[in-house]
Amino acid sequence: MAPCLLRYRGRDVSPEEAAFIRELITQNPGLSRRRLSAQLCRAWNWVQPNGTLRDMVCRGLLLALHRAGLIVLPAPRMKPPNNVVAHRRTPSISPVDQHPLESTLDALGPVELRQVRRTDGEALFSQLLAQHHYLGYCRPVGEHLKYLAWAQGRPIACLAWSSAPHHLGPRDRFIGWSKEQRLRSLHLIAYNTRFLIVPWVKVPRLASHLLSRVARVLSADWQALYNHPIHLLETFIDPGRFSGTCYRAANWLYLGRSTGRGHRTWSQRPNRSRKQLWVYPLSPHFRQHLLGSDGQTRP
Repeated sequence: MAPCLLRYRGRDVSPEEAAFIRELITQNPGLSRRRLSAQLCRAWNWVQPNGTLRDMVCRGLLLALHRAGLIVLPAPRMKPPNNVVAHRRTPSISPVDQHPLESTLDALGPVELRQVRRTDGEALFSQLLAQHHYLGYCRPVGEHLKYLAWAQGRPIACLAWSSAPHHLGPRDRFIGWSKEQRLRSLHLIAYNTRFLIVPWVKVPRLASHLLSRVARVLSADWQALYNHPIHLLETFIDPGRFSGTCYRAANWLYLGRSTGRGHRTWSQRPNRSRKQLWVYPLSPHFRQHLLGSDGQTRP
């Protein structure tokens, strides 16, 4: 096995790759950090499934190598504003009608599910989560979609989906994939990061209905934006707050509990609550899609 100088977001950097980057910097003394990152992405053919360069990940890798003393980057030419802080500020919008809405699912009338990523509805989506979800709103990183549900002319629910966590033991055993297969196909899984039914709406079976509705459209919507489908959905549930009833009613599968250790934790001791992991295959052949043509499915 080739030695590894540094590991960044699942990628091992070998001494030969570090030497290649140093040579790239030497041969291009006039390039900025951003242009060096783009050059490296092209040299390594490091692209997203939709063909876009993995520029931000590559910049993070270059900075990690620089901080470890393995390469020397040129001095930064500008200091852009912190977009993470800026995106935490949800824009102010018109007040939402919060009169109680209590009915049966049938009496509620038609429920419209709108994908609002990169639309005017995104601000409303962010504000509702920021004000009414117990975890608040956090702008997703990487591939993600956002759905607003409407009924009777009012927003009633928000569902957020993003790229899947890198490694989850129960999920990885359920799929039966190798490390190489996981690295190759992880982008084919979507993670439900937020699910909010606004507190003034009380409609039995609405939550499971919305989960079933979004499961029918999410893969096609992901394909339209990112040029690849989704084959498995997953989410965490805090058993101290919720029982997972709506996921069970929507035919999701319970796989077990998390370790309670964050991905940046070196200790083997849990440092947070152990969450329940639930998944939903989008087709009977999801394993074949995730394992790839060379994979073998497990019973």
